[in-house]
Amino acid sequence: MSPADLVADDAHVYALSAHHLTKDFRGFLAVNDVTLDVREGQVHALVGPNGAGKTTLFNLLTGFIKPTAGTITVHGKDITGQEPEVIAHQGVARSFQITSLFDNLTPREHLELALQGMAGGGMQFWRSESVLLRFRDRADELIEQVGLSHLADRPAGELAYGQKRALEMALVLALDPKVMLLDEPTAGMGREDVERTIELVKKIAHGRTVVFVDHNMHVVGELAHEVTVLMQGQVLAQGTYEQVRNDERVITAYLGEDSHA
Repeated sequence: MSPADLVADDAHVYALSAHHLTKDFRGFLAVNDVTLDVREGQVHALVGPNGAGKTTLFNLLTGFIKPTAGTITVHGKDITGQEPEVIAHQGVARSFQITSLFDNLTPREHLELALQGMAGGGMQFWRSESVLLRFRDRADELIEQVGLSHLADRPAGELAYGQKRALEMALVLALDPKVMLLDEPTAGMGREDVERTIELVKKIAHGRTVVFVDHNMHVVGELAHEVTVLMQGQVLAQGTYEQVRNDERVITAYLGEDSHA
């Protein structure tokens, strides 16, 4: 999308916005006056060293913690301070850095339960198989989308780490989000799983807006239309991957020589 294609009204331009967002933990500013505008249909990366405020910002954007100051909007609608489930119903869904699956449930069972919950049935494990069968086709579609069809009936506890992360992405997709927030989607992965995850994110990003945190600059370079660099809770730099990796402030503060790798 070229600048000429953009309209002036933020409600039409930005899928997710945070203006002057601040979170003060008893005198410690974990997020300090951050303004972030994520364009509709783009993949936006948040990078920065440990303690830069990335996860806190994710938690603010998705309602898991409340801001001290500032506003958050989704497609122009103010969601500041709302509960996570309310924000989810606005089309925002997130993954977490740490996997949280049920080892004894299969990928299909995970997704059937998630879809049941979205349909208003709640996560009721005692529901009959006939009830869950209503969601079988959609569950299988999601499993295929993330490349796990051959493992649909294997207990999640037996899946490899990268496969578990793929299942978690399928669970996020089950919410049918317009905006997806992925927290460290390639953390702990070997190179082969990283490359598979890059291709998976590219696939699921079609028709959606994606915001992700990752320390792997190869992943950022492959996926992000725009990059925001955080440092000590503040925005240090923002732009395309090439602009950011060549920004002297970023090179000095975070990327160092690796930025030119």
